[in-house]
Amino acid sequence: MDAFISTYTWIFRNLIWLNIGFAILLVFFERRNPTTTWLWLMVLTFLPGIGFIFYLFFGQDLSKKKIFRVKQEEDYPFRDMAIMQENLIDKNKYKYNDPNYPNYEGLIRMHLMSSEALFSQNNKVELYFDGIEKFDALIKSLRSAKHYIHLQYYIFKSDGLGKRVIDVLCEKAKEGVEVKILFDGMGGRKFRRKYKKKLIENGAEIAVFFPPFVPFLSVRINYRNHRKICIIDGSEAYIGGFNIGDEYIGLSKKFGYWRDTHLKIIGPSVASLQWRFSLDWRFATRKEMGIRQSYLVEDENKGDTGVQIVSSGPDSKWPSIKDGYLKMISNAKEKVYIQTPYFIPDDSIYEALKLAGLSDLDVRVMIPSKPDHPFVYWASLSYMGELLQAGVRFYIYEKGFLHSKLVLMDDFVSTVGTANMDIRSFKLNFEVNAFLYDEDINSKLTEKFIDDLKDCKEITIEGYRERDRIVKIKESVSRLLSPIL
Repeated sequence: MDAFISTYTWIFRNLIWLNIGFAILLVFFERRNPTTTWLWLMVLTFLPGIGFIFYLFFGQDLSKKKIFRVKQEEDYPFRDMAIMQENLIDKNKYKYNDPNYPNYEGLIRMHLMSSEALFSQNNKVELYFDGIEKFDALIKSLRSAKHYIHLQYYIFKSDGLGKRVIDVLCEKAKEGVEVKILFDGMGGRKFRRKYKKKLIENGAEIAVFFPPFVPFLSVRINYRNHRKICIIDGSEAYIGGFNIGDEYIGLSKKFGYWRDTHLKIIGPSVASLQWRFSLDWRFATRKEMGIRQSYLVEDENKGDTGVQIVSSGPDSKWPSIKDGYLKMISNAKEKVYIQTPYFIPDDSIYEALKLAGLSDLDVRVMIPSKPDHPFVYWASLSYMGELLQAGVRFYIYEKGFLHSKLVLMDDFVSTVGTANMDIRSFKLNFEVNAFLYDEDINSKLTEKFIDDLKDCKEITIEGYRERDRIVKIKESVSRLLSPIL
């Protein structure tokens, strides 16, 4: 007991020196944005001891290079195909099926170079805005599987909806269909052990991305795999914002109706999603998976939509999805429409939106009125003031919870996926988006955006200036914390 008291006393007396040590580690061993570094130094200084605990949960970055070195090496094989396609474009030998594609060659080439995102034509894309419709379609696709199902979700709950999906997966695995399930170690906390056992007993394989050190407790808030992908037989794939849980079909009393955006893709870009899943599976299991020929299908003419599957994360050299958002905003000539549950732009996105608004473009941003993370919500509101003055219009979705991750540019380019318009999605989470080059798809997404405005309240510059003083304080504090939210 005396030894324990003596140790505790020593730690307390030397807390300032321990803090200095932590600060040195933070400054010299991590390569962060200076703003973020200064914020963590303030947290460590003003909250000695407690600040370091916060850092363990929200800020640890010291082992990032070691963690993702192997993962980066696994990503290389797709690079040769991307370089080949880029060379064809550079030599004007790449045959575009749509005369509009060359107008967006800069965006296409950027994604080829930064994330090896192959550009594919002849895709068919179906849109889902409602959880019930999306999961009915997904379950129908799962039931039709003949060879394999590769399913990856950030959140996979074993609740009512989860059990429906689990039952189908068990049924298909029992039939001999290869079933691989990957979910995040934090997002999958509510996936009960008995259902994992049931799936495995029926022949399915399950992997967890960054599992918690202690069951049901994960101290690593950063580096979460936020991707939502499902590939069936190499012929069709799903990507978008819906996770698997009852709230995503509107059964949550807290959130009510859940508004999201999801895609079903049929065509050659399915191979890119298969490759993305294979890399994440290998990282989570440390087992070779690769791309077998049986995972791929003939490059048939399924539709006429151009698609690039763009991934980004803490293992990426470039923040490819954020750069895609930035290029769309910067190159827009008429409109930029954005839906995001979390609006915490970095400086580059913030300045681009400001310039777009000042240039008299039709720039609109829609966020939810029901926050699931209060600090993030107040931080989102804090970014409105100057952008409203620049001419950007903001809308608060009031029908339920808006979880859609959507950016529309003019009348041809759109992107839908898992990345929010926030710093966490840009730098700390593993994300995947489909960049879509198609006038019809853009028109349908625009039409839905305009329809959503009926369920929104617009925030005017006058209304924003008249907000309560308490709200201003919450915004100021949350804005200060925004680099680490």
